[in-house]
Amino acid sequence: MIRTLIGVLVQVTLLGVTSAVAAPAPPPREIGALVFDGVPEIPDRIVQRMNQYQNVRSAAPQDWWPGGGLLIATRFGDTVQLHRIAAPGADRRQITFFKEPVSGGGFGNEADWLIFTRDVGGNEMSQIYRLDLATGKEALLTKGDGQNGDLVWSNDRKRIAYRSTVRNQKDHDIWRMDPLRPENQEIILEAEGYWSPLDWSPDDSFLLAAQFISANESYLWLVDPRRHTKKPVGNHEKVKGETISYGQAAFDESGEGAFLTSDEGSEFRTLRWMRLGTTKAEPLTQDIPWDVQAFVLSRDRKQMAFTINENGTSKLFLMDIGTRKRKEVSIPFGVASSLEFNPDGTALAFALDSPSSPKDVYTLDIGSMKVTRWTESEVGGLDPKSFRSCEIVSYPTFDDAKKGKKRTIPALVYKPEGSGPFPVVINIHGGPENQSTAAFSPMSQYYLNELRCAVIYPNVRGSSGFGKTYLKLDNGKLREDSVKDIGALLDWIATQPDLDSRRVSVIGGSYGGYMSLACLTHYSDRLSGGVDIVGISDFVTFLENTSEYRRDLRRAEYGDERDPKMRKFLEGIAPTKNAGKIRAPLFVIQGANDPRVPASEAEQIVRLARKNGVQVWSLLAKDEGHGFQKKANSDQMGYAVSLFWETFLLGDGLTTGID
Repeated sequence: MIRTLIGVLVQVTLLGVTSAVAAPAPPPREIGALVFDGVPEIPDRIVQRMNQYQNVRSAAPQDWWPGGGLLIATRFGDTVQLHRIAAPGADRRQITFFKEPVSGGGFGNEADWLIFTRDVGGNEMSQIYRLDLATGKEALLTKGDGQNGDLVWSNDRKRIAYRSTVRNQKDHDIWRMDPLRPENQEIILEAEGYWSPLDWSPDDSFLLAAQFISANESYLWLVDPRRHTKKPVGNHEKVKGETISYGQAAFDESGEGAFLTSDEGSEFRTLRWMRLGTTKAEPLTQDIPWDVQAFVLSRDRKQMAFTINENGTSKLFLMDIGTRKRKEVSIPFGVASSLEFNPDGTALAFALDSPSSPKDVYTLDIGSMKVTRWTESEVGGLDPKSFRSCEIVSYPTFDDAKKGKKRTIPALVYKPEGSGPFPVVINIHGGPENQSTAAFSPMSQYYLNELRCAVIYPNVRGSSGFGKTYLKLDNGKLREDSVKDIGALLDWIATQPDLDSRRVSVIGGSYGGYMSLACLTHYSDRLSGGVDIVGISDFVTFLENTSEYRRDLRRAEYGDERDPKMRKFLEGIAPTKNAGKIRAPLFVIQGANDPRVPASEAEQIVRLARKNGVQVWSLLAKDEGHGFQKKANSDQMGYAVSLFWETFLLGDGLTTGID
């Protein structure tokens, strides 16, 4: 029986003060699908105050609604569902009403139906459904098994290509389907490993697909759906001893060339154009020293919108395909995503959030370059002016980037109003190749305004967005160098007069959960506590037990545990093997259905830490996977984490709370 766990993606974190003797643990109790173990009763004052922050909403565009308006994803009940909004500022009309969250909505060539994806209990076995808008009835289109995703519409909007593991539950094949005749769906490329469709040629006769091997290595292919064959696109050989990482790709108007992003010969993924059948590409953004994060072509393929990831913030550009001339669009400071041209190419929809404003839906009128906000998501009755923004800093770490030049680590620093010194919560992202960006977190705002804690999001080595050299700095046996970057952050905090180095905690989800545990094994004497959310506690047991469809991808990142030398190294750095060094309080949160980091990873670290006398709280969600998607569960997790901070980061180890 699963007893102790890890949770899901939390956008904030805080920890607690080390207590010499663990307080008596409350008995396990259940609330709905949640099992609390060692967690005290939550005071009503936390529930009442945090509810406002937990009712902050967000919205993102999914597609343009035929005849006018937008299809968007937002939450009004317990989970994110699809809604229609007819005009800027208009009411949102809910379209789907399911217990489980919905994603990937979009229209075919008719206005009376759409398709979307949904899984069950966070198991990530997403299936594709068709929704009849007149009756509200759904129809299951896929086989009801396997993982299905990355839907790509044909140009005539009559078919989709998608990836699926239904054949053997391991490999991601590429399939084709007519959503009105799903009985005729077929595999068009039987693959080995992780493959994904990207774009149909203008005449819908060919398909661009990506083969993902690791964060540092991926390739593009041209797929012939009729013959079930493939040909390489671009360079598939190492360049000066380095592998290439391709990102997005899309056919040009002629179908004889493709736009793509690649880091070939560059630190960053730059935008390029390449004639198919060749390996030489025309660079288009070589003058911009940052990654091209995403791009989208209009349906006539005459214009492009793309975003640049500049130190965790977005710059939005439009490009005329014919002239290759680009111009920057003036948007607020923050992170832009979900780019989507309308059918005639006169407008662009996108989502935008900032450190001090939730994600909302915007459009850009291409002719006038006017940006219009379509949604203004509710903020729980809070004053939006009270939300704090961040400062982007770089702090020195333990090694040199170049001879005689100290390496620096970028970080986003949020501080409460006032002079401090403030307790600090260090929030470490997952991936490990993800990146903390200047996006909105209601829980971070709660910690800033209600608990008066500073929140720091470091982008330790191995994070994306800062060049491929930086991305590779934690690979293989360099894994713990990223942990040393947190040690350097603790040193930096001690130099800041408005930060309290005696009260610092760490939190993270997934790989960030491993980082939290690793920090507790290395720096327990400098930390008040730690929160591990769906984190890896032992790389060997993780690799042996993670879902088969992603095991080889993770081996490419962390190392192959079947190799005796690598196995010995991975065992040596495992938090489970170093649990005796953990002395600060620990909170472990987990979803029982997690296909990525199995709940056993949480169970074993809880058991070992308790055996060594550490005060451990745990929370298990029986109806969640790799993250809490249901609002009721997420709310309860938020209450418990806040109480953990009050008890150990702000208090004396007793659950007395704060005034």
